[in-house]
Amino acid sequence: MTQVGLVFFPAFDWAISPDHPERQERLLYTRDQIQEEGLFDHPSIREYRPRLATDEEILRTHVVIPSLDSKITESHRIAAGGTIVAADLVIDGLIERSFALLRPPGHHANRIVHGSRGFCVLNNEAIMVDHLRSRLGPDLKVAIVDTDAHHADGTQDIFYNDPGVLHISLHQDGRTLYPGTGFVSERGGPGAYGQTVNIPLPPGTGDEGMLMVMERVVLPILQEWKPDYVINAAGQDNHFSDPITNMSFSAQGYAQLTELLGPDLVVLEGGYSIEGALPYINVGLLLALAGLDYSKVEEPYKGGGRQSRAISQDVARVCGEVMELWQKRSEVDLVQVFGEGDFFERHRQIYYDTDNIHEAQQDCVRLCTDCPGWRMIYTSSSRNRQPVAVVLLPWKPCRRCQREAKAQHAYLVDEGSFEQVVWQSPAVKLG
Repeated sequence: MTQVGLVFFPAFDWAISPDHPERQERLLYTRDQIQEEGLFDHPSIREYRPRLATDEEILRTHVVIPSLDSKITESHRIAAGGTIVAADLVIDGLIERSFALLRPPGHHANRIVHGSRGFCVLNNEAIMVDHLRSRLGPDLKVAIVDTDAHHADGTQDIFYNDPGVLHISLHQDGRTLYPGTGFVSERGGPGAYGQTVNIPLPPGTGDEGMLMVMERVVLPILQEWKPDYVINAAGQDNHFSDPITNMSFSAQGYAQLTELLGPDLVVLEGGYSIEGALPYINVGLLLALAGLDYSKVEEPYKGGGRQSRAISQDVARVCGEVMELWQKRSEVDLVQVFGEGDFFERHRQIYYDTDNIHEAQQDCVRLCTDCPGWRMIYTSSSRNRQPVAVVLLPWKPCRRCQREAKAQHAYLVDEGSFEQVVWQSPAVKLG
């Protein structure tokens, strides 16, 4: 048996609307089921209270425009703080694994935050990763395996050029589901090329397909990369009864996936079959984390888990394509991908579907041979039309990048043509 810490927070006072699928009942039925099964009385499972995340803990990861308090509630702070508590429990050796069973979710929240995207404002897993590194040092290697049906585009955005993080996302093909991203061609920035691994799956993928991806792709990649910690962003909307997706995973499949993956830390993401799936998935996940028998866990409604032969063949093809790209990642000519100038530049239009905000963003990454490179992001939105300039340093910047970034920051402040100029450096303070 394995000692598991459960950090629970249902966010009683927060919902997008009273009848929105992202509401407190998502977790209240789960808690009832956990109590009914007597798991709170089991010696392997202990419950812990969350806490409020501080400004410093949030702003180490995010740039929130126009201000932090204008965009987040106390519930967002507690959800982020709950993931930090879950990380500390494992770091401090109080338990072996932890499960942050909380809301609001977070994996659609980008580095730059103008509002809510896909019900997300703060990225809980990203805040957890930066907290781990703040305690254990910038050399820490962390893998995030996101099993939500929606592509983890916010997590990808935050760690796209971060060599300390391997980000793997299993999700329903972006051609068929929000946010319309997560294709195998999205592979990371110049400082972390190949460490963004997207596995888009056909609608209707069930237990066979999801477990095939784990065995053929995820586990071999993790074994080769050898992370210090594995985080599972455990979205549960791949379930066959979920009302806003088109997948066919079962509660038994989720438990088997968890047992195979053996994550150190689990953070709840999506999942909107509030009565028919989440209570049973979470019980199975908790049992699997603790090394207990989950064979009797099943949802009240039948009909999922299976997939057609054509889907199985499609999933096998995707697995082969992703593994080939992973194995050949070091052979790629990065000059051809990112150019041979001083900066790699990309322009993006980002839509905040929950808040109906349009963002225009210009992202410039310094092409550096000694570190991931400092970044300059210019951003404006339909709510904040005056541009904001953001200067970012990586966790392990070289001296040249520190010097250049500080000089650019000083120049932008003097120029004064921006609504605000933000300096973000998790590792080095601006002198």
